[in-house]
Amino acid sequence: MIETMASLRRKIDSAGDLQSVVQTMKALAASSIGQYEHAVTALADYTRTVELGLSACFREAALATAAIERDSPETAAGSSSGVGTPTGPVSAVVFGSDQGLVGQFNDLVADEACRVLGALPGTPEVWAVGERVYARLADAGLEPAGQFGVPGSVEGIAPLVGQIQLESDAHRDAGVFYVFHNRPKRGSLYEPTHQRLLPLDAAWQQRLSSIPWPTHNLPEVLCQGSVTLRGLIHEYLFISLYQACAESLASENASRLAAMERADRNIDELLETLHGTLHRLRQSSIDAELFDVISGFESQR
Repeated sequence: MIETMASLRRKIDSAGDLQSVVQTMKALAASSIGQYEHAVTALADYTRTVELGLSACFREAALATAAIERDSPETAAGSSSGVGTPTGPVSAVVFGSDQGLVGQFNDLVADEACRVLGALPGTPEVWAVGERVYARLADAGLEPAGQFGVPGSVEGIAPLVGQIQLESDAHRDAGVFYVFHNRPKRGSLYEPTHQRLLPLDAAWQQRLSSIPWPTHNLPEVLCQGSVTLRGLIHEYLFISLYQACAESLASENASRLAAMERADRNIDELLETLHGTLHRLRQSSIDAELFDVISGFESQR
């Protein structure tokens, strides 16, 4: 197909408009990364408070024995690896994305979920956060039991975690509960990881029990100890899910930012090629007109 200057100008204008959209998406992704990373950092003080409360409760030996499972061989809740195999019904939440332009973001976390859950006995009950990861899990044969929408901002994380906790409450007393997500990684964009949140085992209790109290005043557990303990465990799980969601969103936007940067470079190269072609075509047109003028002049001599 022979290019004309008009068609080349249309292509240049279209590429310029697309580049404006890409640059806007880059700015939004970069801004979102900072917000979600700040949300994770802001959890530190609250996490410390909840862990101190749990530590005080676990010092009451009778309450700890009644509330915490002691015969599980795995490491602490929230660990991405452990020894032994947990027993009971298995349920999981997989954090992904609703939107595209994120590279292998959904593929990696879905593959991690299939690898870990496939090694466990029984059929797991899985909830997907995001349309894209839902489809990826379904294609892999791990049909999700339900789907949640991905929050569009930091303010949407807490309501989502509340919904997930309502779904997981039925599995708290018996069974195993996992969460899968991508988390930011130093030196690269992100990496898939998983945490076993339930059941809470003896190693987890022992770790929290060993946290030193920050003052010389001994703590006192108010109300009924078991009620306080259940409330603190509920908040501990909320923190774990909130952090997983925020890290997933930060990783999603980091992946989208990298994709937009690649697109921006490709558009720059395309514009350079189009401008070069336009300049050559314009020069060829000028040369042809000059040759016509010279030929006409020569024919009149």
